[in-house]
Amino acid sequence: MTNEPEQTIGRGRRGSTPPRHGRQKRRAGVVLPAVAGVLTMGLLLSGGYAAYAYGSLSNGVTKINAITGHTAKKDDVDGQAQNILLVGDDHRPDNATPEQMAELSTQSDGGATNTDTMIVLHINADGSQATMISFPRDSYVDIPNVGKGKLNSAFYYGTLNGGGDTGGAKLLIQTIQNLSGLTIDHYVRVSLLGFYQVVKELGPVDVCLNNAVNDSYSGVNLPKGNSSLDAKQALSFVRQRHGLPNGDLDRNVRQQYFLSQEARKVLSAGTLLNPIKLGNILKAVGGSIQTDTDLVNLATQMRNLRPGNIQSATIPTLGTPTITVNGSPLSIVQVDTVGLPAFVQGLVGEPEEYSKAGRAQPASTSVTVLNGSGVTGAASAAGSVLTARGFQVGAPGSSDLTKTTQVQYPAGMEKQAKAVAAVVPGSVAVRTAAVTGVTLVLGSDGKTATPVPAAGGTASTPATGSGSSGSSASKPAASEPKPTSTDVKSYGKEGVCIN
Repeated sequence: MTNEPEQTIGRGRRGSTPPRHGRQKRRAGVVLPAVAGVLTMGLLLSGGYAAYAYGSLSNGVTKINAITGHTAKKDDVDGQAQNILLVGDDHRPDNATPEQMAELSTQSDGGATNTDTMIVLHINADGSQATMISFPRDSYVDIPNVGKGKLNSAFYYGTLNGGGDTGGAKLLIQTIQNLSGLTIDHYVRVSLLGFYQVVKELGPVDVCLNNAVNDSYSGVNLPKGNSSLDAKQALSFVRQRHGLPNGDLDRNVRQQYFLSQEARKVLSAGTLLNPIKLGNILKAVGGSIQTDTDLVNLATQMRNLRPGNIQSATIPTLGTPTITVNGSPLSIVQVDTVGLPAFVQGLVGEPEEYSKAGRAQPASTSVTVLNGSGVTGAASAAGSVLTARGFQVGAPGSSDLTKTTQVQYPAGMEKQAKAVAAVVPGSVAVRTAAVTGVTLVLGSDGKTATPVPAAGGTASTPATGSGSSGSSASKPAASEPKPTSTDVKSYGKEGVCIN
């Protein structure tokens, strides 16, 4: 099994584009998400077992300096909330035996340095609610000092030239921070063996499917309805992507759903009241982890969590096209990078500075309009409407495609952003360091600037191609339904089934 990632293009900071040999074997090999153990640990310790568990968790945990000054971000969009990057991959812990590897239908061959599961566990400031934000492994993103590549290769590139696991963690963290705008506060990496051992000790975990599945690639073979999965079946379940409509995106749903069901299992009386089972689970977690922090302290941040308060979401995407890289086809997940800040804000809430800000006058507000809708002439049409309303409008431009219409603004320009958002009903005002002034980015949702009301009080029809929904301009933006992240799901309740 090769340690090299699928193709990456760019400036080649660390050498030329990796060769493609071994790719088929990689795809067919054991590619396992292994973040369940971390969530399990947090929920167990929230039950009051921190003192007992400390000794169990201390043995085998590897500390790495993953969070440093150059990976931390100064502009933290979510304030006191915590973001823990949970990484699952195919690396083999040093303490894994040949017998244990045989149980997983694999070998003690070192595994791979690609990261196959990346979930940011976002915990709100008081620790009572959390969202698991999945980042698909095939997301085609900018990797700092490398170029464009799949997200799961960022860790690999960081390990080169003596970087090791610490360098891999730092580059992956930097890539995800740049992509999402979230500040990663802690990092935890778990091996496939850790995942397997946790599920094995926890016992069968119940899942429910809307349709029967039988996939020879992952080995999953389950009927429609309810099933109880042992450890091997769980591995097959969470790694399935063949036979699903959206491949890796649907595999993320599998992972989110399984983690939520496992959380319910952890908090059941049969687990919490069984000290032997608790001890075995905690030992399984501790022996397969790399982290930057003390795990007991980390787990105390989850002390108020309950399965029903854990949501799941996947970053917004625009499809799964096949592109050509260096003359060869490459299947990717196209990330809605323009809409991602609005998605994140939908999870963490708008900044307090924006909520408290008044609204500037149009005459004192400059705005640039960018077309990310794919509709020809949309930016020019919206710019004309804004000019008629008294705004200072720059030359229209284009943006990468996005689903969500946004009013992007830098810190300090909240009043001007509110003025623009007030005349673009349904838009999302997003603070971002990516712009230097207020910028209206039109998305494919059809939201746009509404014209000045006609004499009779009815807004005139916008120019063709503007993508307007025809909302009245006299209706303030505050009365519009607050935009939400439509892909946020809650799988923690009993009786939930997935496709």
